[in-house]
Amino acid sequence: MGCVELELPFGRTTLRAAVPRQSFMGILTANEGDNVSADSRDENALIRDALAHPIGSPCLRALARPGQRVAIISSDLTRPCPSDRILPLVLDELSAAGVRDADVTIIMALGLHRAMTDQEIAQAVGQETCSRVHVLNHDPHNVVRLGVTSRGTPVELFGPVVDVDLRVCLGNLELHYFAGYSGGVKAVLPGCASETTVRANHAMMTNPGAVAGRIEGNPVRADIEEGVALVGVDFILNVLVDDRKRIVGTVAGDPIAAHRAGCEQVARRGKVSIPHRADVVVVSAGGYPKDINLYQAQKALDNAAHAVREGGAIVLVAECPEGLGNRTFEQWMSAAHKPDDLLARIKHEFALGGHKAAAIAAVLKRAQVYLMSALPQEAVRICGMTPIDSLSDGISAALGSAGPEATLLAIPNGGSVLPSVSEE
Repeated sequence: MGCVELELPFGRTTLRAAVPRQSFMGILTANEGDNVSADSRDENALIRDALAHPIGSPCLRALARPGQRVAIISSDLTRPCPSDRILPLVLDELSAAGVRDADVTIIMALGLHRAMTDQEIAQAVGQETCSRVHVLNHDPHNVVRLGVTSRGTPVELFGPVVDVDLRVCLGNLELHYFAGYSGGVKAVLPGCASETTVRANHAMMTNPGAVAGRIEGNPVRADIEEGVALVGVDFILNVLVDDRKRIVGTVAGDPIAAHRAGCEQVARRGKVSIPHRADVVVVSAGGYPKDINLYQAQKALDNAAHAVREGGAIVLVAECPEGLGNRTFEQWMSAAHKPDDLLARIKHEFALGGHKAAAIAAVLKRAQVYLMSALPQEAVRICGMTPIDSLSDGISAALGSAGPEATLLAIPNGGSVLPSVSEE
């Protein structure tokens, strides 16, 4: 009969387990056809090429002017954006335009996540960059109100983002479970917005069209871009990274046109066809930082739900060293007796954190979820999942509940792969 050995990211390490060969459907990974070739995988060359050939925009060094105050909005520690490898080249572009380092501020786009420590900032952007320019955390309380979108979202953005002459957004491009894709001007909204703004925008996640892999007709993405247009973004540089955090694609230029070109690359890589749904799906959030807490790891769970049959099982691998990641999320989970309670509550009482609880509830309605993590077992049970002591235990339990003919599919980087059944 024999077994197949699985290895899945878990925090900064990996977990291994054996799967019976007769159950194994395969390992689902991103399509590699859009990758750069092995002999041109130099990341600096990819970034420089994007900066030299922007989409729908002049080069950054042609946009910038001496004396301008520049804000570069970069990702916080919950995103796998390799800012430390990107920023030096962006700063060089600005220097070539005559912009002084003293006139540049890097803003860490926290959204409503916790503030980054000085050590985390230095690690994220690089020590050399920290010594060159001023770096600060977004503060959702220090905001300027700019107006209201047509969908009713009050646009309140971080003062230092508003009070500059030139705005540059950095970020990584990947599938997003209700905004369609990450990247683009999402760095500004929700990345540098008030809680009021984020709550109003994210409340649209329950509307039709707010799904992974969709841009046109997605109300969340449309609202984001309308809101950010009130302040304006001049240039973006977005990257695609593989499961080893290597840059494999870059786009730069106009915040809409370049973003759309990048989304097409993500779709070609990340939307992966499967012949049928599996009885059991084993999925990793992708390791650190995607599994820093359950709040972030939920994205992989959401994608895995597309690959599991109704009534099947998902084994989620996510270390979660910072716990659940959100107090409201924990409160909603603790108060619910069953998934239907959360799905009913979100319809009449939208709350940030509660929206993640409702997203998990939707998965729990479809499949049983086993979780391998560093969380206390009671915290896992509060979230409606079954705690497991090892990946092997979870696989054995899931296959045992599914029956002797069960099929199993593995997704090592669940946040970057959106499965779709070929006949559908």
